[in-house]
Amino acid sequence: MRRWLIPLAATAGLALPMARASAHHAVKAVYDESHPMAFSGTVKRVIWSNPHVRLFIDVKDDSGKITKWEVELSSPNGLISQGWKVDSIKPGDVVTVNGYPARNEAHLASATKITLEPK
Repeated sequence: MRRWLIPLAATAGLALPMARASAHHAVKAVYDESHPMAFSGTVKRVIWSNPHVRLFIDVKDDSGKITKWEVELSSPNGLISQGWKVDSIKPGDVVTVNGYPARNEAHLASATKITLEPK
């Protein structure tokens, strides 16, 4: 019974990294770089995890209606190497996002620049 356990464990160990690699995407495949956009809003949540840091932002239009946006940034290591810290942007901060909208999902964007508004 133990003979099949080692090959099974080895197969499972090899499959996990492949599944993770195939789940990662190219920016051009998901986001429309031909339509740059910018919007401002209040950060509600920040998630620092691989493969990308994500911001959840409430954006208010001229009529007062709030739209919830999810914004994908670089990887945690990429941001840290640029001088970011885990608390560089916090819930309650007002930010302006420059980036590209998702091709297939409403209210999802890839950020090329984040500007923190002064308090």
